[in-house]
Amino acid sequence: MRDCFEIRDYDAAGRIGELTVPRAGVTVETPALLPVINPHLQTVAPSELEREFGAEMLITNGYIFYGSDDYRERALEEGLHDLLDFSGAIMTDSGSFQLAEYGDIDVDTPEILQFQHDIGSDIGTPVDIPTPPDAGREQAERELAATEAALETAETVDVGEMLVNAPIQGATQLDLREDAAARAYTTDLDVFPVGAVVPLLNDYRYDEMVEIVAAAKRGLGADAPVHLFGAGHPMMFALAVAVGCDLFDSAAYALYARDDRYLTVRGTKQLAEMDYFPCSCPVCTSREPSDVRARPDDERKTLLARHNLHVSYAELDRVKQAIREGTLLDLVDERARSHPTMVDGYRALLDHAGQLEATDPVRKDSFFHTSAESARRPEVLRHHERLDRIPIDGDEILLSEGGANGDFDATWRIKPPFGPFPRRLSKTYPLTAQVPDRLSRAAYETAADGIARLVEANPDTAFTVAHFDWPESALARLPALSLVNLTEKS
Repeated sequence: MRDCFEIRDYDAAGRIGELTVPRAGVTVETPALLPVINPHLQTVAPSELEREFGAEMLITNGYIFYGSDDYRERALEEGLHDLLDFSGAIMTDSGSFQLAEYGDIDVDTPEILQFQHDIGSDIGTPVDIPTPPDAGREQAERELAATEAALETAETVDVGEMLVNAPIQGATQLDLREDAAARAYTTDLDVFPVGAVVPLLNDYRYDEMVEIVAAAKRGLGADAPVHLFGAGHPMMFALAVAVGCDLFDSAAYALYARDDRYLTVRGTKQLAEMDYFPCSCPVCTSREPSDVRARPDDERKTLLARHNLHVSYAELDRVKQAIREGTLLDLVDERARSHPTMVDGYRALLDHAGQLEATDPVRKDSFFHTSAESARRPEVLRHHERLDRIPIDGDEILLSEGGANGDFDATWRIKPPFGPFPRRLSKTYPLTAQVPDRLSRAAYETAADGIARLVEANPDTAFTVAHFDWPESALARLPALSLVNLTEKS
């Protein structure tokens, strides 16, 4: 049922798409947040998630229903939609979390998939093995083989219109993740969760998360919807979407609330330490932190959970708007300033600029150079690659940060971080970029790399570079050519 996912907009590897869930009779817009529902520990009712937050999909653990004296028979008799009072799509997990926590579960893939089907799940999950990130190679290979055997088995189970997940495992062994994704993509399964990343996220290892997702994306086709299992903190949504994730499931909104923790896009705050709420959601605009602290436990946890949901859904809307505007990487840059390890994640993302460039739109409304990292964005890489194809008119060319000079056959402009370009392209994207007056050293160095590429592509042309006092680290990257420091001449 691979035709269930349609992509409408791209920015970097982030996309707005539509996931058709036939059994639920709904189409879910992605990126989408799936609140985690535990029937024994509900903080916000599924009907409220749908009515107040616009939730189109949620996730619950099929294995909990399977083993529950309170809910198993009810789920079989009523179906999940009626039992939970939710009309959107419902995804169910298989018990893999319990398998990872306790080492064994008393169910196999055919039985749990059939049970998920029988209780009315719209997207089911086979029994995969979530290998811990720091597991050795031998363990990762052994457990990945078991996961892939489960996927092969899942293909043989008749589940009607229920979509089925094909989890991608492999720990932090990137070649295993890529190969696992490629093999999962050859199956008849439908949604592709990147599993066992929660330990990385809990330890703020965002760079490794990016590397794992990027590896999985290399193995998958463009029409594969990607679910980042267990990723529910809004501070990392922009980063994860930019590397190509479409679905997120959040237990964080409830788990953090139980510990009196308050989510923001810049991290997590302790309610006990707050004097003001930096948020305009309905929970925060009508209450002070002291008021929420004074509430009974259940009421306080519910209020915090509702705030945590508001800030999470708002951030996903912000991400989607950024995709539409072509400013997703600007948002990632902004979010990266919230924590040093988020900067690591952003830098890891830009290590894959070539991979991002494959889907990044050629034309956008704006480009903002706001940090050293901006010099490594896909738009800059694309411009450098195009320098090989731009024709040179003349034997002597001036590349200048200043004005034209009639002593040369032609004058090209220089604009860090892009480097050189013909003056006729000055009004075309991304050369219309807004850049600060005080540029980073990386911007000049990247511009110098662009000049070097142009010179290498045109060995019979004499180039002169006129610059405004570039740093020595940038000048050292230039090939042998004539240099004019415009600052000294002004």
